[in-house]
Amino acid sequence: MALAVDLSGRVALVTGGTRGIGLGITRALLEAGASVVTCSRSEAEPLPGTTHRVCDVRDPEAVRALVGSLDRLDVLVNNAGGAPAAGAATASPRFHEKIVGLNLLAPLLCAQAANAVMQDQDAGGAIVNISSVAAHRPAPTIAAYGAAKAGLDSLTASLAMEWAPKVRVNAVDVGLCRTEQTDDHYGDDASVAAIERTIPLGRMAEPEEVGNVVAFLASDLASYVSGATVACHGGGEPPAFLAVKNVVQKGL
Repeated sequence: MALAVDLSGRVALVTGGTRGIGLGITRALLEAGASVVTCSRSEAEPLPGTTHRVCDVRDPEAVRALVGSLDRLDVLVNNAGGAPAAGAATASPRFHEKIVGLNLLAPLLCAQAANAVMQDQDAGGAIVNISSVAAHRPAPTIAAYGAAKAGLDSLTASLAMEWAPKVRVNAVDVGLCRTEQTDDHYGDDASVAAIERTIPLGRMAEPEEVGNVVAFLASDLASYVSGATVACHGGGEPPAFLAVKNVVQKGL
């Protein structure tokens, strides 16, 4: 049997699935044959072949209504998230509450609603949480975000154990990725190129590459993968001592 990611006949819900990494995930799932529903807090132009719903994933009632409106749900991708930069010493309690709410509590709300449906389906279902490398390394200016993503990775392992065998739950820890916001985050082309030189694979990820990992985890090819956190970061970040070593060796 040829190995192929095949999600034909399955319904997937991608939160924040109309732009950035979420759009790449949506495209990958469509390519694998899934019927995709995207959601965000506002109206958006749906990708051809998808359906878009307005839903604030931090609102339990809205989440339950959205999931309840679907005929079935085979795949949930908790992608909605993010955080603006803010110093931990001066950011307000309300700011931190909102960041943790969006990046940790909202995925839990969506997962709970999805699990309630998936447990009653013969084939069960798969949940994929989009996390970040910030979960496992210092995250200055995005401290609450990093802490929330660390919590999301922990939540992934716990839910995988609680909801087995019907529902598989996995996470993807994403590194630097090129999106429409790359220049805003990292500066001009020269700055981006300099950053990319620090990545072992020599470049940032494309959103569809993250989507390919998600499609695999959602598919039968990953039928025995649950509770895993998959790194999608191009080889990781080199330790600082290597840069110092190179400077010393060059006599600078």
